[in-house]
Amino acid sequence: QAQVQESGGGLVQAGGSLRLSCTTSGLTFDDHAMAWFRQAPGKEREGVSCISWSGVSTYYTDSVKGRFTISRDNAKDTVYLQMNSLKPEDTALYYCATGKGPACTFGGSWLDPGVFGHWGQGTQVTVSS
Repeated sequence: QAQVQESGGGLVQAGGSLRLSCTTSGLTFDDHAMAWFRQAPGKEREGVSCISWSGVSTYYTDSVKGRFTISRDNAKDTVYLQMNSLKPEDTALYYCATGKGPACTFGGSWLDPGVFGHWGQGTQVTVSS
């Protein structure tokens, strides 16, 4: 059974940085696109970023472009989210998810959580002002 585990969240001041990591087991990592979503209290889960199986194609929601960078290491079955210039509005529970195929657009828009198959439990990111 596939498992997804996030780590790296924490409390940081506005303007600071964090790097999230996500490891998987029970699946062939480089068969899957990988994505990060987040959910703030009282809000819907939203797509933050996605990376194709090879790392060649990456996608970002507008609010994080230029601040966040997604990357992956297929030898370590790990995907990362480097978050710089953090803002209080980035505060949320961040989830990692596996795509149902190798491309972020496999099965639909990468912004749609339904396009992703396996999810972690999330890691909390809190940005203080």
